Amino acid sequence: MRVALSGWFWERPETGSGQYLRRLAATLARQESDLAVTLYLPGQTAPADLPPGIPAVALPAPPGPLGKVVWEQLSLPRALRRQGVDLLHVPYWGSPWRAAAPVVVTVHDLIPLLLPAYRSSVWVRLYTALVSATARRAAVILTDSEAAQSDIVRHLRAPEARVRAVHLAADGEYRPEVSLTPLEALGLTPGYILYLGGFDIRKNLATVFAALARVRQELPDVRLVVAGRLPAQDSAFAPDPRRLMREVSLPETAVTFTGFIPEAVKPALYCGARAFIFLSRYEGFGLPPLEALACGTPVVASVAASLPEVVGEGGVLVEPDGAASAAVALARLLRDDAYHGELRTRALRQAARFSWERTAAETAVAYRDAVRG
Repeated sequence: MRVALSGWFWERPETGSGQYLRRLAATLARQESDLAVTLYLPGQTAPADLPPGIPAVALPAPPGPLGKVVWEQLSLPRALRRQGVDLLHVPYWGSPWRAAAPVVVTVHDLIPLLLPAYRSSVWVRLYTALVSATARRAAVILTDSEAAQSDIVRHLRAPEARVRAVHLAADGEYRPEVSLTPLEALGLTPGYILYLGGFDIRKNLATVFAALARVRQELPDVRLVVAGRLPAQDSAFAPDPRRLMREVSLPETAVTFTGFIPEAVKPALYCGARAFIFLSRYEGFGLPPLEALACGTPVVASVAASLPEVVGEGGVLVEPDGAASAAVALARLLRDDAYHGELRTRALRQAARFSWERTAAETAVAYRDAVRG
């Protein structure tokens, strides 16, 4: 089967869509021998870091947001008509209105449709309306969780029979007992609480800091490590976490802000943590909690959207605004070695339920079903 894989996010591996594209392409090439996958990318030349067995076609894209729409709706379909393929997979929410082959589209989440803060501009609202309509025309809609699958059927009004949940996975680099040497350059010693996962408003950092303030009343030496590049400016959409920290009277010594963390350093960051906290209000999947679980780090997460599917019995689930409940869970993980060991075992068991091999296999089944109609 000749499969065209849209590679719009290939050069953005720091994004969830970019990570998904890269991991899926590499696993399909290694595992699904009956698929001839070609990557179609925006630009003048193909990148040098393609997986073995994956050829690429570069298609120039006009600049700016409108250029992305032109590439998705005109340039890519036109190239597919010329070259001939059996299937097009668009691994993000941006499939074309018309294509020369059946379309599989991955809708990771419905954030712009469900959360008003994420559709503040006219452009975002117009684009969301367009890709909502094109997704409903796809042969198969893939999504990352059963929670997102339910949202798509309900809010996108897509036929239930054409929407499938295919879970993501953590990379093999995320495993217990990796070298902690990278922590030295960050000035960190193991035993901290870790947050990693972005700073926009749905990530709910205010409640994370409120939970930390409660924990420090009992354990005053506990430290929170906040990883990732901080917002360029404080705004309602992306609140500066340093301001949120001050609003609950946390001293500067209570929180370490690492700034940008390279992918190669993240496994050590997870493994050095006593616990990982993630109180997001909405996730289509939630890869950071799964990466923490794969490293054997217990997770305290919110009970919102897909997170119960990801965390399972590998952590503690609390309400998104449950600062008090999160604090109780964190304090017990910090104090109680036996409890921490039990959750560590459960975390590794939960993480083992997910693999990119399974993701690729289930995706390949969707390809074959889409072609059969």
